[in-house]
Amino acid sequence: MAHARGDTARAQRWERAAVALKESLADQAWDGQWFKRAFFDDGQPLGAADNAEGRIDLIAQAWAVLSGATTPQRMRQAMDSAQALLVDPDAGLLRLLNPPLVNAIPSAGYIQAYPPGVRENGGQYNHAGIWAMMAQAELGKMPPPPGIDAATEAGDRGDLAYRYFTCLSPAHRSVHPTRGPVYGLEPYVMAADVYSQEPYVGRGGWSWYTGAAAWMHRGAIEAIFGLTQGAQTLVFNPCLPGHWHQAELTLVRGERSMRFILIRQAKEAALAATAQWQATLLLPGEVLRWPDLPLQTSFVIRLVRQRTDSARLIA
Repeated sequence: MAHARGDTARAQRWERAAVALKESLADQAWDGQWFKRAFFDDGQPLGAADNAEGRIDLIAQAWAVLSGATTPQRMRQAMDSAQALLVDPDAGLLRLLNPPLVNAIPSAGYIQAYPPGVRENGGQYNHAGIWAMMAQAELGKMPPPPGIDAATEAGDRGDLAYRYFTCLSPAHRSVHPTRGPVYGLEPYVMAADVYSQEPYVGRGGWSWYTGAAAWMHRGAIEAIFGLTQGAQTLVFNPCLPGHWHQAELTLVRGERSMRFILIRQAKEAALAATAQWQATLLLPGEVLRWPDLPLQTSFVIRLVRQRTDSARLIA
């Protein structure tokens, strides 16, 4: 925006600062297996492996991916560390940090005043959990590491993103046979957090009071379905879970209604399955100018078949 306004000096100053920050992230903020969360005024880190409490934080790992400020290798390592150390698969929780803060010196501030496992102090803080869901989906859309099949990597990350979605969704949590009875909140409203420590593991907190609802909508539409909208363009780069063989999204913009059918079939079979709607083939990553379309249109987006042997990641 500064460049567009002719404010070149300000833009260059910001660009130099961004380069310096990126260099610091690559050096001082990387802890070997994940990114540190913060630094106190005296230089001590928070979210580092040698911290007895708050050793790893979800926000730093998720935004390592969403910001694009590090290498793909470190993005994957950071999110794999988050999966190993912050996810409680039995309770279906994505903890914000772990272990919770109790006696940490220096104090991390007001979050340390919460009981362990409540809200930001090691609970599932849904705002950050959604960012983690989006990060897993983004990794599924990236070229895989050497020696890894692209469809397998996309399938693994897509399954993980969907598993995170079910941990975050109040509807899924409420109908779960063991998680539902202890959740205690409405099944149709996003909670701000879900507790992670006994005796309240799985209890929801602060419904009707969170910006996580809007992020959940964005995560589902933009990360899992992969829809990116511009002023006059749209593009799909989906990362659906392997057990979804077909999904649909209808987008209304102005007077136009656009139906998108995502289907996991060969090209000819996908077109045949959607022939009744006269669907046009749209490739993942293909830019579509929606103002040029008729008022009613249908598109079929063919997805690559994926192996579904990702139980090692999501069990």
